[in-house]
Amino acid sequence: MSTEVSDQPEKSRYEIRVDGELAGFAEYQLRGDHITFTHTEMDDAYEGQGLGSKLSRAALDGARDAGLAVHPECSFIARYVKRHPDKYLDLVPEDARATYGL
Repeated sequence: MSTEVSDQPEKSRYEIRVDGELAGFAEYQLRGDHITFTHTEMDDAYEGQGLGSKLSRAALDGARDAGLAVHPECSFIARYVKRHPDKYLDLVPEDARATYGL
């Protein structure tokens, strides 16, 4: 099974594909120097395989590489940040963390 995560800026989302098939996506909105993750969805056929974590990690790493602050309005992304604070909490502005339960 081959997986690939890619940013699709024309669709404003990161996508994860398994053997070329769309397995899920994380939608976002870019505004200036920050990215707001608004919705994440995984196809039921791919749940429980760690693909949501792989998608979240790639999206957050992409935000870091681009120098963007992160606003995880999507509860899926917010939970991922909460589970990995040592790696991703610094991406969320301090004054916004309580808003997302971080």
